[in-house]
Amino acid sequence: MSCLFCFSGDKLSPDERKGKYGDVWGQYADNDNQFKVKLCGAPCAEPCCWMGSMICYPCAQYKLRYMALNHVSPGSGWSNYTCCQSMFGGCCCIQPGNLGEDSCPQPTHNFVLFIQCCMCCEAICCPGMAVSASQGMIMQHYNLGLDEDDVRLIRCNNCLQFLAVCATCLNICIDFEGDDAIVQCINLVADITFCCVSGCMTARTYHEMKEREKEAPERFQMER
Repeated sequence: MSCLFCFSGDKLSPDERKGKYGDVWGQYADNDNQFKVKLCGAPCAEPCCWMGSMICYPCAQYKLRYMALNHVSPGSGWSNYTCCQSMFGGCCCIQPGNLGEDSCPQPTHNFVLFIQCCMCCEAICCPGMAVSASQGMIMQHYNLGLDEDDVRLIRCNNCLQFLAVCATCLNICIDFEGDDAIVQCINLVADITFCCVSGCMTARTYHEMKEREKEAPERFQMER
């Protein structure tokens, strides 16, 4: 974790807020409200959730999204679900929010099955966006911002993912002794970092919802 301190904890710069992904995080950068636990403290606050999300990531994201949807709108089930909650831009014909989520009459059995299949595909094919969308829902609902740990971990993770892609591409073009082992090590570090950061995001989002519901149990019990 000491390598995190190599990255600045300052607020996102204007350049980092550009692009379809920068826009998503940029809107929270100036919010003063904070999560009840820092990102690095999430494993201690919710150890079972943190470990469970890394052991079975798709299942954890499926459960987390359902909880987030019904936390923001108690009793809504899957009716407010869209792919990545329409927070991230798509690619070509795959556009979140325009994938037929509203084509089935609600709340029929076929609609629920369709939405559940969509969420499973999202968690498996777009793991980073899946957890970011669930966390984004809670941040948007409570007007929460990014703390220093968030910014450092985001920058560290992005740097490692970029390094892993570059190393893989260079390995295809350049051949030297031991290159495969080096690339595998870089990819392993990047994958472990992504897994840990995603687990922290999952645990913190779960912890935030749990604590908010403790503060106002009447609202959630009554509306559910």
